[in-house]
Amino acid sequence: MNSLAQFSDFGDAALPPPSGLTRRQKAAIIVRLVLNEGIEFPIGELPAQHQAGITDAIADMRYVDDNTLQSVIMEFIAELEQFGLSFPGGIDGALALLGDHLSPEASAYIKAKHGRMGGPDPWALLSAQDPAKLAELLVDEAPEIGAVALSKLPSDVAAKILGNMPGAQARRVALAISKTGSVPPSAVVRIGKALADRMSDTPVVAFDTEPELRMGQILDVATSATRDDVLEGIAEEDEELAKRVRMAVFTFADIATRVEPRDIPSITRAVEQSVLITAMAGADAKSQAAVDFILNNISQRMADQLRDEVSEREKPSQEEAEEAMSQITSSLRGMEAAGEITLKSGAPEE
Repeated sequence: MNSLAQFSDFGDAALPPPSGLTRRQKAAIIVRLVLNEGIEFPIGELPAQHQAGITDAIADMRYVDDNTLQSVIMEFIAELEQFGLSFPGGIDGALALLGDHLSPEASAYIKAKHGRMGGPDPWALLSAQDPAKLAELLVDEAPEIGAVALSKLPSDVAAKILGNMPGAQARRVALAISKTGSVPPSAVVRIGKALADRMSDTPVVAFDTEPELRMGQILDVATSATRDDVLEGIAEEDEELAKRVRMAVFTFADIATRVEPRDIPSITRAVEQSVLITAMAGADAKSQAAVDFILNNISQRMADQLRDEVSEREKPSQEEAEEAMSQITSSLRGMEAAGEITLKSGAPEE
């Protein structure tokens, strides 16, 4: 397993192989091959960060050709042959290796010296977590706690945690590191276990946006009849929620109030002209203001051309018009997500 840990080490020391695969990807290939053969594979003996790295690599990869597979296997075998004797690494591995060869007194002394209180190493668990989440966890703690945590975690993880902290808090934690020299090992373990417990108690959130925003995005592309019916039903149950959902919904009729005039030309570049013409030709009294707003904020030549095309086109069905309007609003939503434009809030002006 030590050879696989080295194989999965994706630090700066690893040179890019001729195939272009990283060491982490090659380790993932070996793991996939062994598991595919039904062989029991003790991947759990690897450090947590290596387990996480290999898992990420397996998730990202799709397939490799036979030549690449054979090349990776031969390289792995060559690395195995270079090993003479390996050690478990870390005090836990040393204790497990020596086992009954140590006297009870010596075993107790070593465990006390290194603060080992049983159970998995909390720092290994914490080091595999998202640094941004760890930063959120440590912001609520005293700087001294954060200093101990950063001192125990791998340097690259600690640096990312500092980078995700507010500046003032990051400075206080950094200064507190100078005071960690006298912290006893048992206290370090207790801090690690407490932080790991808090991290495990954090609920996993399936959605990263508010419910009303998700509902708004769904209703954006629903037909007007469905949208109005759903909003009416929500209002009957929860008027406040209905107000928030209405603010989140962005329809063709909202273009005049929520899109900046300077961003209107973006619509003509992002949407086919036939779609614009269909939407404009199908506009009703409620959405006519959006049509006028678009025409007033593009070049005169293009506005005249669109007016002529709209006047010559047969009036589209409601379904055709709503589909065209939905394409336009979806394009605007996409540009907003890409940071190309900024939509105004849907909150009513006071």
